[in-house]
Amino acid sequence: MQLDQRLQGGLLTLGAFCAWGLMPLYFKAVSAAPALQILAHRALWAAVLLLVAVSVLGRWRAIRDALASRRTRWMLAASTLLIAANWLTFIYATLVGRVIEISLGYYINPLVNVLLGVLVLRERLNVYQGAAVALAAVGVANLAAQTASLPWPSLVVAISFGLYGLIRKMTSLASLDGLFLETGLMAPVAAAFLVYADVQGSGALFAGNAVLDVLLLMAGVVTAVPLLLFASGARRITYTAVGFFQYLAPTGHFLLAVLVFGEPFQPGVQGITFACIWTALAIFSADTLRRYRRTPAAAR
Repeated sequence: MQLDQRLQGGLLTLGAFCAWGLMPLYFKAVSAAPALQILAHRALWAAVLLLVAVSVLGRWRAIRDALASRRTRWMLAASTLLIAANWLTFIYATLVGRVIEISLGYYINPLVNVLLGVLVLRERLNVYQGAAVALAAVGVANLAAQTASLPWPSLVVAISFGLYGLIRKMTSLASLDGLFLETGLMAPVAAAFLVYADVQGSGALFAGNAVLDVLLLMAGVVTAVPLLLFASGARRITYTAVGFFQYLAPTGHFLLAVLVFGEPFQPGVQGITFACIWTALAIFSADTLRRYRRTPAAAR
């Protein structure tokens, strides 16, 4: 792989994860709209934009071939429900000032993926992976014990996205094609809901706030562009490099929550939990890098 290809891939992937890391800023900017309406706008306008993208890129034949499988259609329905739940939780938690918990959820997600691989795909944990998962569980248990409640936004985000990734791994759909179909399934429901909200007089779009109108109409761009950057960049760099880039998004969430949104951070409670998660991720990442270096170049 040529250096310029790797550099391009790295920059594109960096752009994708930075965009995802800054996503709470967008949801805060449209916070005058209810969470369900924001979700509906995101699904509807992303579907429109992705319709253009799959048409320009000539993806219709691949999509048609994938949908010929009944199993793929059922898995697509499941992945659509999961990504909708993930997006709604992210939006709601941002609007009510719980971005730190979203950050924790996306830090936990790689370890949830490992656990799902063991439980569903019958993969085996090595000692380092086992230690990382156990340490993450200790971190979540500490937060639950100290606050007398489970950090449900963290768990919903981590588990829904983990299951979503697992389902998508088991289908033949490319990332762009899959997201187009998922938003396409959501789009009719989203459009009907937005029309209903408008008829009821509670619609946020075209209600007299021009800035909000523009931002809501930009929901498709906010959703689709990072994916397109990621899909293009990830092909040019190693999967291990992609794995390290993924920690940029929850780091962005965490920094925004503490430094910009002013969410309270308690070192004696959340600090211990994050320390457990960050240590677990360090162990997991070091093990991933160690195994990658031992893999022959041809196998990579």
